[in-house]
Amino acid sequence: MPDFDPHRRQLLKASTVAVGGVAVASQMAPSAEAAPAAQAAASTTPSTMNIRLKVNGIEHQLMVDPRTTLLDALRDRLHLTGSKKGCDQGQCGACTVLVDGRRVTSCLTLAVMQEGHEVTTIEGLGTPTNLHPLQRAFIKHDGYQCGFCTPGQICSAVGMLEEIRSGAPSHVTADLNAPLQAGEMEFRERMSGNLCRCGAYSNIQEAIAEVAGVKR
Repeated sequence: MPDFDPHRRQLLKASTVAVGGVAVASQMAPSAEAAPAAQAAASTTPSTMNIRLKVNGIEHQLMVDPRTTLLDALRDRLHLTGSKKGCDQGQCGACTVLVDGRRVTSCLTLAVMQEGHEVTTIEGLGTPTNLHPLQRAFIKHDGYQCGFCTPGQICSAVGMLEEIRSGAPSHVTADLNAPLQAGEMEFRERMSGNLCRCGAYSNIQEAIAEVAGVKR
């Protein structure tokens, strides 16, 4: 049996550590094939885009990040702050605007998608001296308290009444073959996506019913 050689033992330890370090480094270092993929991913980072938005009858030229929502473009770039950012998930309806006459939750659509479309916000429905009929009705029936959800409520109601006029059915429409009848059940169902934290639903329904010509 050879004599114990402490130097040989230290050499074996050092060799083992060195080999292990090389193996770990080779696993952590990016391969030659991965490098171009990483560069390609970096090159696809969104840059700004030049878009033209027509809002309340006025055209606006904007440079925006393509990920900018319509709501952020309206509030932060055009300073139309009537549309509110509530849940930012399309669940509360506070950001509702009209796009080509149809109600849309503006937090869930991108600004770049609205080129060529007509966007109408609460600021475009009426003025203090020439209110929209629904704006007058909301004031008359006290259809708001804090007012945070009111712009979205009114825009949604405008779009909703147009849906009824065009005959578009809802989940509570009883007879799809008969002329659509406006009524409280239709209003409640169609406005269910607009939340009022103050609980002014009864007054909101009264305002909508008056404009629709429905007796309660």
